Amino acid sequence: MKKYLIVGTGGTGGPIGAYLASAGKDVTFIARGDNLDAIKKRGLRVIRPNDEFTLTHLKVSDLGSYCVQPDVIFVCVKSYSLEAIIPDLQRISGRGTIIIPILNVFGTGGMLQKYFPDTLVTDGCIYVAAKIKEPGCMQMYGDIMRVIFGVRDKTEYRNELKEIEADLNESGIVGILSDNIASDALLKFSYVSPQGACGLYYDVPAGEIQKPGEIRDCFAGLVHEIDTIADAMDIHFGEDIVKRNIDILDTLVPAATTSLQRDIAAGHESEIDGLIYEVIRLADKYDIEAPIYRKIAGALKERLSGQIN
Repeated sequence: MKKYLIVGTGGTGGPIGAYLASAGKDVTFIARGDNLDAIKKRGLRVIRPNDEFTLTHLKVSDLGSYCVQPDVIFVCVKSYSLEAIIPDLQRISGRGTIIIPILNVFGTGGMLQKYFPDTLVTDGCIYVAAKIKEPGCMQMYGDIMRVIFGVRDKTEYRNELKEIEADLNESGIVGILSDNIASDALLKFSYVSPQGACGLYYDVPAGEIQKPGEIRDCFAGLVHEIDTIADAMDIHFGEDIVKRNIDILDTLVPAATTSLQRDIAAGHESEIDGLIYEVIRLADKYDIEAPIYRKIAGALKERLSGQIN
């Protein structure tokens, strides 16, 4: 049985680890603070739209105290926290370890790989709407639970990747080992970035974007601009991603918001640079106009001037 390590038991890592553990997989959760204490005392509770479950007697630790070499590490922290955990990831990983970053920001795996010359780092992404409702409790806002991962270079393929895919699917997660992870990761980005940008700009939850009108049109326009950038990058999705992403958005409960919105509302550090401002940098690199992104980025920079972002 593979040893799975979930680094970051939040809105992405919490559900991944909970689904794996509920299927009897060997999972250790890395958490901190009140969340760590609550999971140790009461277990991990997962609330879904139509049901809930609680897992007790879990293996849970802070990262500094963890000293086992796992087979698979799902890295589920925010992008701004990644640099700080690299030394610990280097300490616990080895040649046989596979690191799967599940972050919102496009291109994380390639960036991370340079710190691990002897360890395989894939790229990965997740489709899930969830957050920490309270310490030790994950709130999911939709039924979608899909993890996509894969190698950037086909020569790095390992048979263990198929085994991870099988473990995910056995656990109730739609696990997909991608043969074109650059396209799949950018496709995910084409959803999470517009939802974050639109929700933050208008200060609204998913329900307001689900209604016909200006806000929904803005979301669609943002998706279209990323599609245009993707074409310039020679990444062609082969489908109507505006319709696709609207269909995904419409599956969410109306109260759902993005972690980007929640972090900024709380005055915390956020992923706004990688989720919104990076789109402007890509547009500049490939000489794309992207007027809606530029309007929103400019407005947000002015609005958030002086705040931590």
